[in-house]
Amino acid sequence: MEHPYLILTSLFSIFGLGEWAAANPHVTYMWLCMIVLIFFGWLAGRSVSMVPGNAQNVFETIVSGLEEFVVGITGEEGRKSFPLVITIFLFVLLGNLFGLVPGFFPPTASINTTLACALIAVGWSHVIGLQYHGVKYIKHFLGPIPIMIPMFLPIEIVSHIARVLSLTFRLFGNMAGHELVVGILLLLAGAFLVPLPIMALGAFVALVQAFVFFLLATMYIAGAIEEAH
Repeated sequence: MEHPYLILTSLFSIFGLGEWAAANPHVTYMWLCMIVLIFFGWLAGRSVSMVPGNAQNVFETIVSGLEEFVVGITGEEGRKSFPLVITIFLFVLLGNLFGLVPGFFPPTASINTTLACALIAVGWSHVIGLQYHGVKYIKHFLGPIPIMIPMFLPIEIVSHIARVLSLTFRLFGNMAGHELVVGILLLLAGAFLVPLPIMALGAFVALVQAFVFFLLATMYIAGAIEEAH
């Protein structure tokens, strides 16, 4: 979807990069998303105190709750994967919310961004599987008995490729669809008040889609950790 005005495109045009920024808005706003997360991460790290205040208590409760949620699905072995999945969750959530800011483009409305996140999430599940099981991780792909290997191996390979496609297209479709609906309402109504209900629903969708991505990534890691039967 073409956006009539994007803030970063205008800023990049000052340096002669306006055309590149207009052709790759998902890249520029992905960088902005990462910069925002790094800045607030640095700010939160500086603000940590041995005697926590109200804000620190809230964030510690949320983070520890999400960590225990992950451990409840994956077991203690999955605790080391929590920094990755929570980073993906925050990136996807912030990227989704960018679509609610006038002049911003949600990087998750580009299939390139969602594919990259999906490859990282699914790829990490295999890395964890290899770290935890070693060469025996191949048993996850071979089925219950040796005679069924020729049937199970291609099925398992296709199913793991389907995980990447599922994560990619689910997030991309929801966020691109929201952008399209808001854009159509703006063109038809010519006012900013009409899309407000859709934008309010978009905030809910942004949170849900980020959590679904987070949950599925956690489940894939749990599946890689468990013993093959």
